[in-house]
Amino acid sequence: MQRLFSTFANGWPGVGLLLQRVLIAILAVRFGVIEPAGTSFSPSMIPQLVAACAGILLLVGLWTPVAGSLIVAVELWIASISGSDPWIPIVIAILGATIGMIGPGAWSIDARLFGRKHITT
Repeated sequence: MQRLFSTFANGWPGVGLLLQRVLIAILAVRFGVIEPAGTSFSPSMIPQLVAACAGILLLVGLWTPVAGSLIVAVELWIASISGSDPWIPIVIAILGATIGMIGPGAWSIDARLFGRKHITT
């Protein structure tokens, strides 16, 4: 993961990335789980559930580039097969792409697992 990002942003940029990850996770879970919760399960709900799971990965900052790419693919798929307004899935896909390209930030599991280590002897 360290090879993908030169640094894990700290300070105000890190707070911005954390807020962006939280926003994407809230949108993915809201439109993936909470909105169709009143209906019985159908195979057409699988993309929304996959996006919600990827949103949870983004929330904690685990496998951020993979989760962001997964959100992009699934949300564009949802936008293409959706019979309703496609703009919300497109916005979520764009947000997923940006966080996948920028990285998770310092306050994430990725930073703890793959960030720079200080070796003291």
